Amino acid sequence: MRLPSYLNAAFLQLLTFRVQIVLAYQIMAVVVGWHIYEITRDPLALGLVGLAEVIPYFCTALLAGYAVDHHSRRLFGVFAALLLLLNAFILFAVSLHWLGGDPTWWIYGSIAVTGIARAFIGPSYNALFALILPRKQYARAAGLGSSIFQIGLVVGPALGGLLVGFASTTAAYAVAMALCVGASVAMLLLKVKEPPPAERAPVFASIGEGLRFVYNNQIVLGAQCLDMFAVLFGGAVAMLPAFVQDVFHYGPEGLGILRAAPAVGAVVTGLILARYPINLHAGRWLLLAVAGFGLSIIGFALSVDFWVAGFLLLLSGIFDGVSVVLRTTIMQLATPDHMRGRVSAINGIFIGSSNELGAFESGVTARLMGLIPSVIFGGAMTLLVVGATAKLAPKLRRLELHQLH
Repeated sequence: MRLPSYLNAAFLQLLTFRVQIVLAYQIMAVVVGWHIYEITRDPLALGLVGLAEVIPYFCTALLAGYAVDHHSRRLFGVFAALLLLLNAFILFAVSLHWLGGDPTWWIYGSIAVTGIARAFIGPSYNALFALILPRKQYARAAGLGSSIFQIGLVVGPALGGLLVGFASTTAAYAVAMALCVGASVAMLLLKVKEPPPAERAPVFASIGEGLRFVYNNQIVLGAQCLDMFAVLFGGAVAMLPAFVQDVFHYGPEGLGILRAAPAVGAVVTGLILARYPINLHAGRWLLLAVAGFGLSIIGFALSVDFWVAGFLLLLSGIFDGVSVVLRTTIMQLATPDHMRGRVSAINGIFIGSSNELGAFESGVTARLMGLIPSVIFGGAMTLLVVGATAKLAPKLRRLELHQLH
């Protein structure tokens, strides 16, 4: 059977890097949530994990985008993997009580290192993606890349939960360390012809150029804002340790299942869209997908059965998978080659940081409203965001992908 033309050796190597680094990150994310909730029994402590990551991410992201545009994309990918390895080692040391003092502060400090690492992962991956593949293959390759990413989101949480349940947090952190080493090696071995270093424009002037591009492009800005606010308000993942322990009364294995459920739906969606990409009415499909995500989150909050909750999270992943593939394709097609790092970094601030800010928002609203009402509120706000985006960004609502070629 003949493989699709976009599955060249360099792209497969890039996907190898991506899946390992996502697995490492997700294992640490699920284990840290369980670990810190066991210590504190406080939903706000789960939200503070997100805040500890997003502050250094915000401080680093734009500079990371500038660096990737003006230097080696590949070496910054290696740098990100090594930083994530440092984070895993700190957590490993905490689990063995090698470090004195309050363990929660060490955990929050290690998560701050993750924020810096993540600032470089997205820009490096997206810039290398565009170097390896021709434009006509972006839509199909984005679907496969999204599936690989989501496979990491499936296997990582499930593996993290199983390792904690049947071994220990120490074992889980050790596996994350090994995956970080593997990701570093995969990126070091990547064979890609990078363009010569760009002329070094003043840092802040160069960053400003990227910001102006995003601000003046209604389609790019609308897609980023839509996803940012939907994830900010609609993400229930950060509160799953509390749901598992206090609502469904399961152990860490249940947390792994629920953390993986959205990604299972997204994997299937990504594989389907890699074979049958959406070309017609892309803007409408994007809006409908985010609305479906919000409704699924409301249904999850109202469910009282563990497996019904898992199914609704699976549905949320299907809708989110459509959104991710469409947004990734839009970003790749709409962004000029010379500013992919900066635009990816800005996109990361909109999208990536919204997960952590969403975790903090969920923790605060859970403290103020209660666990279940806070998630219902978030899903309802997601629906309002969809309506506002459809009204304020008509170019996005009417978007056909062929307009961007």
